[in-house]
Amino acid sequence: MAKRRWIRLPEKKLKPQVPISEKQLIEQLCNDLIVTELKPKFILSRPEDYQWNYLVDIFGKWYRNYFYFCSIYNCPGENSISPSFESRFVRLEYIGKNYFNLAYMRHTGQWWQIMQNLPLEECLSEIRNNPLLQPIS
Repeated sequence: MAKRRWIRLPEKKLKPQVPISEKQLIEQLCNDLIVTELKPKFILSRPEDYQWNYLVDIFGKWYRNYFYFCSIYNCPGENSISPSFESRFVRLEYIGKNYFNLAYMRHTGQWWQIMQNLPLEECLSEIRNNPLLQPIS
């Protein structure tokens, strides 16, 4: 019979909650980036006989202490399972007052964190300029 031992597990780190006023400001700044830069650059009109998935909308949303940049793709093909689908492509993780970890969705379906402890302005600049952090059009 094997002996059993008790061990102490380390305490879980509690993630900071985003204050409502700060949440609204972050959402407004991210939505401004989406409307002024991302939508005009990546949402293009497609011909009617186009068979492949194409980008039709970009938006942002909160889930817990994460702000996600999301895209919606239409699926016009005859064999498509659904007429459209949603995909998340960038994640801002709130870690403290005006500081975030920045991650993108890899082709494997896993989030890949590329930058830590960045202020919001730098995160938005990276999303604007870094091709890894932009939707596939």
